[in-house]
Amino acid sequence: MPTETFEFQVEARQLLQLMIHSIYSNKDVFLRELVSNASDALDKLRLAALRDDSLDADVSDLHIELEIDKDARTLTVRDNGIGMSYDEVGRLIGTIANSGTAAFLQELKEAKDAAGAEGLIGQFGVGFYSGFMVADEVTLLTRRAGEKKGTRWASRGEGTYTLQEVDDAPQGTSVTLHLKPADSDNQLHEYTSPWKLKEIVKRYSDFITWPVKLVGETGNEGDEPAEPETLNSMKALWARSRDEVSEDEYHELYKHISHDWRDPLETVQLQAEGTFEYQALLFVPSHAPHDLFTQNYQRGLQLYVKRVFIMDDCEALLPPYLRFVKGVVDAQDLSLNVSREILQQDRHILMMQRRLTKKVLASVKSMRADDAERYGTFWREFGAVLKEGLITDSDNRDALLAVSSFATTHGEDESVTLEQYVARMRDGQEDIYYITGESRQSIDNSPHVEAFRERGIEVLLLTDPVDEVWVDVVGEFQGKRLQSITKGEIDLGAQGDEKSEDEREKQAEQYADLLGWMTEQLADDVKEVRLSSRLTVSPACIVAGAEDLTPALENMYRAMGQEVPHTKRILELNPAHELVKGLNQAYGEREDRAGLTETAELLYSLAVLAEGGRPADPAHFVKVVADRLGRTL
Repeated sequence: MPTETFEFQVEARQLLQLMIHSIYSNKDVFLRELVSNASDALDKLRLAALRDDSLDADVSDLHIELEIDKDARTLTVRDNGIGMSYDEVGRLIGTIANSGTAAFLQELKEAKDAAGAEGLIGQFGVGFYSGFMVADEVTLLTRRAGEKKGTRWASRGEGTYTLQEVDDAPQGTSVTLHLKPADSDNQLHEYTSPWKLKEIVKRYSDFITWPVKLVGETGNEGDEPAEPETLNSMKALWARSRDEVSEDEYHELYKHISHDWRDPLETVQLQAEGTFEYQALLFVPSHAPHDLFTQNYQRGLQLYVKRVFIMDDCEALLPPYLRFVKGVVDAQDLSLNVSREILQQDRHILMMQRRLTKKVLASVKSMRADDAERYGTFWREFGAVLKEGLITDSDNRDALLAVSSFATTHGEDESVTLEQYVARMRDGQEDIYYITGESRQSIDNSPHVEAFRERGIEVLLLTDPVDEVWVDVVGEFQGKRLQSITKGEIDLGAQGDEKSEDEREKQAEQYADLLGWMTEQLADDVKEVRLSSRLTVSPACIVAGAEDLTPALENMYRAMGQEVPHTKRILELNPAHELVKGLNQAYGEREDRAGLTETAELLYSLAVLAEGGRPADPAHFVKVVADRLGRTL
C-alpha cells in the first residue's frame, strides 16, 4: 500500500518539540498515559460488543501487553481493543485538532510548578505524544474492530508523519517506541528494564480493570522468553473497604480517571445495600479545571455494571453544579445495554443521584467543620459552581446554604455562613444585608456600604455572577429577608441613627424644592431624586427600585443575547455633604440655574462612576470637570 506523508499543524509541532525536549521532570508518566489509552480502548470494545451482536471482534481475552526488545531498544504497548480506522488515525493523532492543543500550550505557559505541568499531558487528551519524551521515533499500528484493513502511523517528531494502509494488522492498537539512550541526568530511565516497567505499572496502573502483561523478558536460562507476567492486581478499589486501601492507591485511581497530576482534595466512598446495590468512589479535585464553565465541559462519573465498564461520563449520576466531582459508580442491577436516554428516566439512577449528592455535600460540610484550610481551598475553586445549586436544586438548598460561605465587611480574610451571620446580627436588625459586584475591592469601597460600616452592621460581599440570581431565588434564611443595600429604601434609623423623626422631616422639607427640580433636570436618566440614609462620606449614590434588575444582572442578560429594556434608577443625595449643602443653598439663592444644571449632571455622573459604571457621555463629563477645575486655580 502507498505511504503518504503529512505535515503536523503548527501547534502540534510546538507540542511535539515540548515533548521531545522534555519539559517534564518525571518521564515515567508516558507509560501511564499509553496504558490508560489502551485500557480505554478495551473498555470501548467490551461495550461495543455488548451492544452489537454482529460486531466481528474477538473479546475472549482482552488485555494489554508490554513487549521489550533490548537489542532493538524498543518498547511496545499493545492492546486488542476497539482500534482505529485510517480516517480516525489521521483525525485524532495526525492533527490532534480536537485534543485541545492550543489550550494545552496556554495552560502549560501558566503552570506554576513541574507537577502542574506534568498533569496537563493527560488532561488535554495528548497523552499519546508523551511517548516522544523517551523515544526518537514512534510507530503506531492499529485496526478497528470489525474492519479488514489496518493503518500504520509513524513519526520522528520532526514536523511530519506518515500514514499507510496495511493488510496484516491485528485487531487493536500497538504503539512501538524506539527508545532514546538512558540518561540519568535528565531522568531518562532504562525502559527496556523489566523491573522499571513493573515499578511504573504498580505505581500508576495497578487498579486498571484489564491485565497488563509483560512479554519479551527472557527466562532464567537466558535463551527462551519467560511466560507473560501480569503486573497489576486489577482490584476494583471501590469494592474494597477503606481499611484495605491506601491513600496513594486512591490518589492514583483519581489521576487515572481525571488525568489530573495533583492529588484530590477529598475522597468520598459509599456502599449502598438492600433492594438496589451499588458502590461509589468519588473524588473532589484540589483545583478547578480550566474549562469548568464552558459549554463543552465533559462532566459525569464512570458507570460500571457488575465491574463491566458501561459509560465514561454518566451525567445523570450527579447534578450539574457538582460537575467537578470525578469518580466511579458500580451498580449491580442495571442492564448492560443501558443508554443515556434510559438513564435519565431510570428510578434507580435518580435514587443514586439523590444519595450521591447528599453524600458529597455532607463531606463538604464535614470539611468545613474539621479542616478550615482544605475547605478554603474547596470554596475558592468550586464555590461559584456550587452556588448554581441554590437556583436549580430546591430539595438540597438548605444543605447547600450550610456549606456556602461569603466574604463580609467584618474582616478582610473572614468568610461566614448565613447561619453565622444571623447569629451575630445586631439588636433590631431584621434583614440579611448584601451587595453584589465584580470584585471585593469595588464593592467594599462602595458608597452604599458607608452607613452600614459606620453603624457596625455587617454586609455580605458577593462577587460571583451567580450571586445576582440566587439571592432572589432563595429570598430569605431563617425568617430573615435577604436585602440588597443597593435596592429600595433602607431605614437604618432603628439601628444607630441618632436623628429623630422630626429632624428627618425638617431636612426633607429643606431639600424638597431641590429634589423636585433635580428630578426634572435628570428625567432622562433617573426616575426620582431623594435624600439618603445610607451615605455618610460620599455626596450621592445610585439605587435600584425594590423590584428592578441590578445593572450587573442587566449586563448578564445582554451578554447572553437577551434584550433588556433600560431601567431608570433612583439618585440618592447625602444631605450632610458640603457639595449637596452648597447645591441646595445655591438653588435657593440663584434665579439663573444653568450652571446648577451642569452641577446636578456632574453629581449624577459621580454616583455612576462610584458604582463602577461610566457616564453616558464620557467626553462631555471630562470637559466639564476640567473646566470646573480650571476655574478653581
